[in-house]
Amino acid sequence: MPRKNWFDAGGSAYAHFRPEYPAGLSTFLAGIAPTREMAVDVGCGNGQLTRQLAAYFESVIGLDPSEDQIANTQAEDKVRYLCAPAEKLPLADNTASLITAAQAAHWFDLPAFYAEARRIAVENAAIALISYGVLRLEPDDLQERFLDFYRNEIGPYWPPERKLVDTGYADISFPFDEREAPEMEIYRAWELGDFLGYLSTWSAVRRVNDAGREDILTAFVRDISELWGDPTKKRPVSWPINMRLGTI
Repeated sequence: MPRKNWFDAGGSAYAHFRPEYPAGLSTFLAGIAPTREMAVDVGCGNGQLTRQLAAYFESVIGLDPSEDQIANTQAEDKVRYLCAPAEKLPLADNTASLITAAQAAHWFDLPAFYAEARRIAVENAAIALISYGVLRLEPDDLQERFLDFYRNEIGPYWPPERKLVDTGYADISFPFDEREAPEMEIYRAWELGDFLGYLSTWSAVRRVNDAGREDILTAFVRDISELWGDPTKKRPVSWPINMRLGTI
């Protein structure tokens, strides 16, 4: 039986393997919006946060420049998805009470995005740039091997924008009246296949493949599989959620 290539993923892998946000995140974000009429999720991917916001708003718009990502969204009541870049939002002026960008703002032309956010925002609208940091694996031997892979082996293949995620967007330009963000995290119990599937969605993995350095990935899969043991055993995986919150 041929071995599965975990690092040959297409757009559907993003929808399948990327972790969902905790329900408390959308509850909190709805609570800081001045009204519940419309929320806009920019760079929505396949809608992980977008569809959660639908529980709180009369309408939610998810926007992403990738047709592949939009094709992998799930239909939801009150949610509409559009293919559009963050720098040119196809929305009317003064309509959005909440504007979010989850794990996406580091790819934006931020001055152009902020100009569009100000244009579509209602008075005192909330804006949230959300990211989740480097994952934490348990037990420690898995975490140590993972960090060596993340920092030293695949590290040179991350695009420069990744540093903004690693620092929780602390160094990103954010010209709004800023609010304090609560501490939150994403938690999952994953089998080995879930973990490797998640890694397959990384932009750095695609760049390793493009560079012809599949040996880096093969060695990591070998080592982490040995440390994991039974591949159906579920291991704790968590990510810290970082936010920059503001009022427009």
